[in-house]
Amino acid sequence: MVNLKAPTVDVIRILIAIILPPVGVFLQVGLGLHFWINILLTLCGYVPGIIHAIWVILRR
Repeated sequence: MVNLKAPTVDVIRILIAIILPPVGVFLQVGLGLHFWINILLTLCGYVPGIIHAIWVILRR
């Protein structure tokens, strides 16, 4: 049987990451180093924060 729940959750996290990148990272890894890096990247520029958030979500 195919498990469709995992890809659906990733799609939802990616959509959240596009709107609010730190929230997408938080949902994936919690309050770890990547969360704080993403906060910094989002403050420096919105697009780097989005790219980092999507990278964090897709690599796990």
